Amino acid sequence: MSSLALLKLICLVVFIGWMFIWVVISMEFYKYDHKWTPTLMEKLNATYIGGQGTNLFLLTFPMMLISVLGCIYLHIKSKKELPSETSSASQKHMGYLRRPLLVLGPLGVVTTMELIFAIMGIALVCWQFGNYFYVSVKHPYMGSMRKDSVWLVRFRSVSLRLGYASNVAWAFVFFPVTRFSSILPLVGLTYESSIKYHIWIGQVVMILSALHTVGFFVYWLITNQLILLLEWSPTWVSNVAGEISWVFLFAMWVTSFAYTRRKTFELFFYTHQLYALATFFYVVHIGVSWTCQILPGIFLFTLDRYLRFLQSRSNTRLIYARLLPGGTVEMTFQKSRGVHYDITSSLFVNVPKISKLQWHPFTVISNDNLEPDTLSIAFTWEGSWTTKIHKELSSSIDRLQVSVEGPYGPGSTSFLEHESLVLISGGSGITPFISIIREIIHRSNAHKGGQIPRVQLICAFKHASDLTMLDLLLPVNNTPNDLSNIQLDIQAYVTRENQPPTDDSQKLIQTKCFKSIPQDKPITQVLGPNGWLYLGFIITSSFILFFILLALVTQYHIYPIDHNTNETYNFTVWVLWDMFFMCVSIIAVCSIAFLWHKSKIAAEDQKQIQNVEMLTPTSSPGSWFHGGGTELESVPYQSLVQATQVHYGGRPNFQKILGGCKGSDVGVLASGPRGLRQNVARICSCVGATNLHFEYLSYSW
Repeated sequence: MSSLALLKLICLVVFIGWMFIWVVISMEFYKYDHKWTPTLMEKLNATYIGGQGTNLFLLTFPMMLISVLGCIYLHIKSKKELPSETSSASQKHMGYLRRPLLVLGPLGVVTTMELIFAIMGIALVCWQFGNYFYVSVKHPYMGSMRKDSVWLVRFRSVSLRLGYASNVAWAFVFFPVTRFSSILPLVGLTYESSIKYHIWIGQVVMILSALHTVGFFVYWLITNQLILLLEWSPTWVSNVAGEISWVFLFAMWVTSFAYTRRKTFELFFYTHQLYALATFFYVVHIGVSWTCQILPGIFLFTLDRYLRFLQSRSNTRLIYARLLPGGTVEMTFQKSRGVHYDITSSLFVNVPKISKLQWHPFTVISNDNLEPDTLSIAFTWEGSWTTKIHKELSSSIDRLQVSVEGPYGPGSTSFLEHESLVLISGGSGITPFISIIREIIHRSNAHKGGQIPRVQLICAFKHASDLTMLDLLLPVNNTPNDLSNIQLDIQAYVTRENQPPTDDSQKLIQTKCFKSIPQDKPITQVLGPNGWLYLGFIITSSFILFFILLALVTQYHIYPIDHNTNETYNFTVWVLWDMFFMCVSIIAVCSIAFLWHKSKIAAEDQKQIQNVEMLTPTSSPGSWFHGGGTELESVPYQSLVQATQVHYGGRPNFQKILGGCKGSDVGVLASGPRGLRQNVARICSCVGATNLHFEYLSYSW
């Protein structure tokens, strides 16, 4: 058994054990059996850990261990060159799990694997609620010995157990949005593809929290105890903290629907930053023991967020920008040669002159192998933020202050192992396919005898001016781009124009170079994709430091007052100690590691040539189709034009195109509007389309 397989097996066993604890924790024998819980309490809830010892060991430690083992796994994997046969075999073996199973409007494209995860999650929440309620019926809690009727007691119990069940969803809600995650790649997920899970889990959190809150409001109203709305108990649950958390959650929920995100992104973005306050008041509400159940997700997300904060403090050197006639903008940054990223990666960009708080994700169109010194993104100026960016780049400025976070790569690029690829895009959805085609160009030049998949690019644009996006398929540098070894077929559709434009309507591509100052730095390595061992060291060190600080304050401060009775020491202050030590540990370890790593990279970057040479083409296939009839001097551009056929006044017939695909192993990737992606997925999910392997790339959240 290889080291990779062994590490993955260990992670699987630990995860199964962790899930087993989640299953049994709500059962009667776990809490009331004298041979189970009392033994754990006696051995784990020592004077230096306190009443949270059991949950720290059983529910916090396993996921922290998996995250560290995941870092080791990804480090070894990044150093190994796996043969393509192994990747292809694994891809075929798992292909049926990634096939679209359902195509539903609200849920989008749902694969078999996603449906399995969703069913398992719902089953776990229902199991927790059902068992907690069953136990509460056998061992009823009568509060202050009120003479409530049986139905009132059970109504209160249902409301309380809904809150317990919501804690299960809280335990998972942060994992999908941890960008430098070592856990998601273990199951072939990425930050981008996991946003769907975050949305689903967030809906469960909100629904269960709302039912829990409203249930207690009704109970207190019926029993004339509305005064409890204002209770902040020193030795028990704070009702006020829970109510504040629910208000923040509700504000996030009502502004997070797809319509709001598309129409008023700023409202969604700024409101969603309330997650920090919502989480803070939630952990104050539930206390230390229940917080330990959800601590792994909060800990890893906070660590990830602080690392991203450290990276984003530097200004990034913007080398040049290209403004295409169709409204597309390409921005090219200098990067350190130590930064490595995969195709279809994404980069988050912040422009303080427009907004100091807003960060927007963009697809990386450059290729790490073809362009080792630069990194490029492309977008169409449609929203207010991108419109302002276009206006700034079009003005007479000679420098633009920009900060970045990332790049964040995909978990797998196994789709390159297909015999052929069909890339279907609409509008700016072509951007992830640019990096794919550039990678195929690199492979064809570097491995003349290697197997290169045939590529058919189906791209739909609204106007002929948008055809200039095809200019981006070839990088602007001195790298030789020999297309003779590539079987490339480009079918471009212009849907809102019936004929090519005249020569008079042609607009030239504007290329604008920018000056830099010493404060502008290349995009440097981040502790994560380019340093998994560093990330593993940070996770381990920060968690150990957190545990030591927690043990010290528990043994010398909390235990002398409380003696593990959980009745004397202040309920709120105890959980504040946990949150404080978590933040102190993360900030201390991350800052030291990041500064040391940055100084090391800075020393290496001194050897790198700072002046990045740029080759600006005088003509290109995009401008040639957009009214230009001059002969192209560049051989790669000539090859690209010859491989391209433009259709005016119609839309591509996906059923016909995909139905005509030959071969037993055809990878189909779709990117663009939601309707386009769902239409392609629906065709690939048909029973007869066994040779079509749909690869879902989600770039719209």
